[in-house]
Amino acid sequence: MTVALAIREAAAALAGVSDTPRLDAELLMAHVLGLPRSEMLLRAMRDPVPEGIARLVVRRLAHEPVAYIVGRQEFYGLDLLVTPAVLIPRGDSETLLEAARSAFAVPPRRVLDLGLGSGALLLAALSMWPGAQGVGVESSLAALAVAAANAGLLGLAGRARLLRRDWNAPDWRDDLGRFDLILANPPYVEDDAPLAPSLRDYEPAQALFAGPAGLEAYRALVPQLHALLAPRGVALVEIGHTQADAVSALATQAGLSATLHRDLAGRPRALEFKKALGKAG
Repeated sequence: MTVALAIREAAAALAGVSDTPRLDAELLMAHVLGLPRSEMLLRAMRDPVPEGIARLVVRRLAHEPVAYIVGRQEFYGLDLLVTPAVLIPRGDSETLLEAARSAFAVPPRRVLDLGLGSGALLLAALSMWPGAQGVGVESSLAALAVAAANAGLLGLAGRARLLRRDWNAPDWRDDLGRFDLILANPPYVEDDAPLAPSLRDYEPAQALFAGPAGLEAYRALVPQLHALLAPRGVALVEIGHTQADAVSALATQAGLSATLHRDLAGRPRALEFKKALGKAG
């Protein structure tokens, strides 16, 4: 059997568990071959099928995400390591970076990522602005290890200070200073929300769920942003598509103005916070 035929068969098998069965099959095959997908498609489609592809298809049939199977995920042009200790970076979160790019005529000098995970947001920002220094805050040691590995592989370790901190703990931010740009993708899923098995059964619950309304992380985090922002700083926080009004109200109470940003599908995706007029400090 050739690689091309095996991909077709795998895609047919995966059609019942994936919205992108052909892409999944190609990524799994490229991983087994040890080739970039583009090179596989150009040069290897007539090659014999390598050993191991069937085992990976079985894992995907059990709803395990492709990114965890192959251990990598592309995000904002970066090739990132991922493990089940971190959420899989998704294209929707790139909305924060596009909004950040538009927010600054002069590049930010200090960037903070709250809830670092794989490091996707922080490392993408540091790649975008070579003169910036970054701080990443994460409560999970396993996630910090993934972020540190990604920073090293991308040559950004010298510009990224990664800290184990819990924003629910007292005094966690006392030595951080202020930042031109704050990025955050906090947990925002309702505790009883129906989720696809690939998300519910494999991605870390502590990075997903945030109370009955999905707002507990925002209630803890948003009131602290004012003290972390530089006078003209910007915070960009990812939200669930029904949460814009509730999180904006928290921002108003905290002396922040809020602007909504939508993703490419037109769904509410991020809120941009700045210090409200008359609330500087």
